[in-house]
Amino acid sequence: MENNIPIHLQEIIFATSDNALNRQLSKLEKEGQIKKIAPRIYSSNFNESEDMIIKRNIFSILGKLYPGAVLSHRSALEFKPTSANQIFVTYTYTKKIKLPGITIRFMEGSSAIEGDNLFAGELYVAQQERAFLENMQTSRQVGPTSKTLTLPEIENRLEQIVHVKGEEGLNHFRDKAREIAEKLEMQSEFEKLNKLISALLTTKPSKILTSPMALARALGNPYDKHRIELFEKLFIELQQQPYKERKDINTDTNAFRNFAFFEAYFSNYIEGTIFEIEEAKSIIQTETPIPNRDEDSHDILGTYKLVSNQTEMSITPSNPEELLNILQYRHQILLAARTSKKPGQFKDKNNRAGETHFVDHTLVRGTLIKGFDYYQALQEPFAKAAYIMFMISEIHPFLDGNGRIARVMMNAELVKTNQTRIIIPTVYRDDYLGALRRLTRNDDPAVYIRMLQRAQEFSATLVANDMEALENHLTQSNSFKEHDEAKLKIVNRQHKVD
Repeated sequence: MENNIPIHLQEIIFATSDNALNRQLSKLEKEGQIKKIAPRIYSSNFNESEDMIIKRNIFSILGKLYPGAVLSHRSALEFKPTSANQIFVTYTYTKKIKLPGITIRFMEGSSAIEGDNLFAGELYVAQQERAFLENMQTSRQVGPTSKTLTLPEIENRLEQIVHVKGEEGLNHFRDKAREIAEKLEMQSEFEKLNKLISALLTTKPSKILTSPMALARALGNPYDKHRIELFEKLFIELQQQPYKERKDINTDTNAFRNFAFFEAYFSNYIEGTIFEIEEAKSIIQTETPIPNRDEDSHDILGTYKLVSNQTEMSITPSNPEELLNILQYRHQILLAARTSKKPGQFKDKNNRAGETHFVDHTLVRGTLIKGFDYYQALQEPFAKAAYIMFMISEIHPFLDGNGRIARVMMNAELVKTNQTRIIIPTVYRDDYLGALRRLTRNDDPAVYIRMLQRAQEFSATLVANDMEALENHLTQSNSFKEHDEAKLKIVNRQHKVD
């Protein structure tokens, strides 16, 4: 245990060979101050499941219990467990160890070499070139149980190196990979990697390449020029001013989820998926659809599943490839029950709303990739949130669910930086949609930015520890009324009305 840190702040505590310390841990466990969550691992967190605690602290656990281990293969590139909850580590033996919520796949192999990075405790992470070589190995498993990424995924990552560092950067990457292959006797893996790099750098399309992104680079990434110009205007406007920091007061598990319930409820209401509050509560609590409204019920469930998960809502894209991946898997969860809308797949035909024609389906990937450049350049959390929400909404990359996924992406930016999430209540729906239209049709970002600032100011007044009190607050704010019945009131915690 850390001597100077109170027990309640130590989420993970490790047993050791020190008998005196272990007796102290047993005493604390009997007193109910800590709980044992896995062999040699205790926690002071009684609010979350063992699975959640282990997953959040997996790298610290590896560094403490398996000193000298190397996070390797796909895990060295993804830095997270696979969807099958597996993580891959090179160590002194081959073994599979199961912890709550996660399986550690140890593979006997070379220890850390020069250039591998000390990551957590005594856990190393394979340097990028080594990790790519490891991912060129043959795997007996497929999908999320495979130690290696798929060929398209590897190609996408190589394409990103070209995108960020240029051809010179990729050539430097290849030279370093060649040196490491000699050290680790991975010459055959290097030959495979070298063929992919050579194909990617050629000016002609190659039959070797299979990834849409890699092929897009060879053929050029077509994008919607007008939308990119619009995104640039929004970017410039967002850069012109600082934004007030509104710290999230609803970060404990219960408050986070209560807030998330109304976030999901109002987000679906905007799109015309309308339930009574009690109906929506029943759907969430029982995970059972309302009779004759299976798809609508699952829309609420899918949205809530995303926005109530603090880990998921702390994930934001760091490169265009991650943006595409995050959008697709979140959309798959969001619209899981609407198979006709092809959940998780970008649209294969064009869509529109009234007079607004969204980005052509053949230009979706290119416009997302190009638009990411402005997102990446923004620094302030509110600015990034406002930009990514409009970008996704304006591109409309899916057949359905675009508004909801855009608002999920917006609030993920805020959760990651501990800022107040934004709820768009029913009474504010027309203000929200009107501001979006004004930016789309008149190239005017100012109204859109002010609208979101107002929505965040309102959201910052919501205290979500108690569901009934939160619902009463929303009622006082006119949140559940239609726009032609009332105006949004900002009722602060002292019940003053703005």
